[in-house]
Amino acid sequence: MANTFFGLTIGSTGLYGANLGINTTAHNITNAETEGYTRQVLKTRADSPLKANSNYGMIGTGVSVYSVEQVRDQYYDDKFRSNNTVAGYYEGQQYYMDSLESYFNEIQLEGFNSNFNRMNDALQELAKDPSNLAVRTQANSYAQNFCDYINATAISLEQLQESTNFEVKTMADQINSYAVQIAGLTKQINTLEISGGTANDLRDQRNLLVDGLSNICKITVNERVVGVDEVGVTEYTVKIGNALLVDTFNANELRSVPREEKINQSDIDGLYELEWKDGQRFDGLHCGGRMQSLYEMRDGNSEQNFRSADGGSGVEGSKTFTVKNTSINDINKLHIAESGTIVIGDKEYTYNGFKATKGADGNLEYEFALDQELVRNCGPKDDVRIGQSISFKGIPYYMAQMDEFARTYAEKFNTIHNSGQDLDGNPALDYFNGKTKTQGDNYTLIENATEVSSRTGEYAPTTAGDLNASYYQMTARNFSVTKEIYDNPRKLATTELDATGPGNGKANAAKNDLVLKYIELSDDKDMFMQGTPQGFLQSLIAELGVDTHKSQNFNKSQQNIISAIQNQRLSVSGVDMDEEAMNLIRYQNSYNLAAKVISTMNEMYDKLINYMGA
Repeated sequence: MANTFFGLTIGSTGLYGANLGINTTAHNITNAETEGYTRQVLKTRADSPLKANSNYGMIGTGVSVYSVEQVRDQYYDDKFRSNNTVAGYYEGQQYYMDSLESYFNEIQLEGFNSNFNRMNDALQELAKDPSNLAVRTQANSYAQNFCDYINATAISLEQLQESTNFEVKTMADQINSYAVQIAGLTKQINTLEISGGTANDLRDQRNLLVDGLSNICKITVNERVVGVDEVGVTEYTVKIGNALLVDTFNANELRSVPREEKINQSDIDGLYELEWKDGQRFDGLHCGGRMQSLYEMRDGNSEQNFRSADGGSGVEGSKTFTVKNTSINDINKLHIAESGTIVIGDKEYTYNGFKATKGADGNLEYEFALDQELVRNCGPKDDVRIGQSISFKGIPYYMAQMDEFARTYAEKFNTIHNSGQDLDGNPALDYFNGKTKTQGDNYTLIENATEVSSRTGEYAPTTAGDLNASYYQMTARNFSVTKEIYDNPRKLATTELDATGPGNGKANAAKNDLVLKYIELSDDKDMFMQGTPQGFLQSLIAELGVDTHKSQNFNKSQQNIISAIQNQRLSVSGVDMDEEAMNLIRYQNSYNLAAKVISTMNEMYDKLINYMGA
């Protein structure tokens, strides 16, 4: 049976319980604005009763506080993180689509149209007085300004690709930082919880990190209680795809490895590939979140990469591989790197160069010079590709479009120019040209080429100073007026070559028949599938505008979804100040009543001890 003073013990448990309740409420109130904080509640139950040898059975012993728990719903956590991944994807996509659009808006506003129209206006003046050197100089200047604009757009795309590439590395470093912090917090949580209780505030910190990680890429989180009697110790894992990022106390690491080879002709040097520290590749194109948006923007080719489902031919032990029936049969649309990596079947090979020959059917047949020997005979069942087929229209896609524009327009213009003679009656040079990477010399472009070579590795020129090249060597980055013509406006051809031979037509060299054909090119609806040169780029801008608007709508919609889910989550785990104020009053009343119990018992014992013996 309980002793005489047992009532004081019961009262003190109520006093301590109410005091803990007030402290818990105070903790909630002071952290109401703390990011990631989860509301905590005091869990109490009746303390173990005492058995009494009487007809009333058991005697209550007061209240027992058995835990301070977080009010959290795993369903809303999972729902928030999965949608946060989608939000991160569209947020990153919209940012870079807006950047792309800002570059190409120049085309529609003051960029392409103004430069292209000024060049044609200068040609109109040239048509009036073809022999005037001042007018010829002006025509060359405006033509070079047009080239400079195309160059500037290509440089902007390169800078944007460099920016996305740098952010890929930054995101990888951030993932590593999250992993280390999550693993460290898990160790602290287990150290504290192994002796009982819950490390609520440390769990909040870990959950906040996991929420941030879910914005970068899609993750899977699992926590399982392990150990003897399943008390205290938890196994906590975070996965990205099939790879473990965090395994309880251990953190995996992503490494940024610069590519040794290019995939696309206009790619910048050193694009990063991510891999885990054990060498396993990180699949950035399917990881979700902001990281996937970066990969798609940096490498997206609108599924226009080089590929062939008909395979190719090559003999085991050989270093030559040929392939035909590919996705690219137009030299002006050829955008693969001069040297790079080609996948044949299930194996990667590096090639140091290639050549492509146009067959009787008009299609290109490619021959690649490999650095490694083929490990087996290759045939029509082998899939062949360079790079991955990515549906998103990223920077490589727009780089390829600008290259195609520069090559196609230059080839049409040069075809007319090459049929003419300069002011001295000599055969005309190529008017538009490209520049070599080393010396900056102009190429001698081959008109209607039936063979194109990378001019690298096995296909490098055998004669020093050989500048014969196809339009493949011309890009939006090196597009320019031929230096010899720019420096000497007499080299600009305005009339057709005299049939009597070079130099003999000097008297007729001031005619304007070719100039009129140059001007007509601006209205040539057969130059591109989209129509005129302006139609080509305006179509490109419209395409970009639609994609940008779509990414903006998706991002806005996803932000609304995230906001709604976050509100649902906060309705469960967030701190409601009105509710906490009520709890504060409730615990205060409990504390006062428990104190009253002790005060009352004290008066009773005072009577018992001090007055009963009188």
